[in-house]
Amino acid sequence: MPPGAPFDRTIAVIDYGMGNLRSVCQALQRVAPGRKVVVTSDPEMVEGAERVVFPGQGAMPDCVREIDSRGLREAVVFAARNRPFLGICIGQQLLFEHSEEGDVAGLALLSGDVRRFPAERMIGGAGQRLKVPHMGWNEVRQARPHALWRGIADGTRMYFVHSYFVCPTDPRCIVGTTEYGVPFTSAVAQDNIFAIQCHPEKSAPAGLVLLENFVSWRP
Repeated sequence: MPPGAPFDRTIAVIDYGMGNLRSVCQALQRVAPGRKVVVTSDPEMVEGAERVVFPGQGAMPDCVREIDSRGLREAVVFAARNRPFLGICIGQQLLFEHSEEGDVAGLALLSGDVRRFPAERMIGGAGQRLKVPHMGWNEVRQARPHALWRGIADGTRMYFVHSYFVCPTDPRCIVGTTEYGVPFTSAVAQDNIFAIQCHPEKSAPAGLVLLENFVSWRP
């Protein structure tokens, strides 16, 4: 399929054998009733879709292995460079150059690395020990305006499940931050890419608003 001829009104949710694909798909169908939402591991479908979502949870080494074994690497890179692209959780971390988890290389579409929460700094405001993974609801502070924040109040609580977080080299791509023992980047954006560490599909009304904004986003 020619790169400039995407499937009309199709949103591709990348299936690489990991992640909560069903709930992501259902959430997108809810906010985009006029769109075709497909869960696919077909590289041609990923490249041709009008919009692409890379969701997921799990370990980075497994993620990299699975996208390579399914022949998805080039399609993911193409989509992240040419289509409105939403990365969720591991789908955010994969965009960076390197992860401490398994000492693996990411796709290097954004500069920076992925680090584990430092055990020695996992202390809450009341002096309590914080558990890793960071699991549950936490505030997302909007570092700068973005189309996907439309209708979402600064400091809205969203749902997280992760042990690692991204550390961008260029602070200009940071659009959201959160604190869990340490302040960390929870959302990034660059050109046609928006990626977030929390799970919009599990984040109640605010998460649905973010997904709806993605569906109408014109980078």
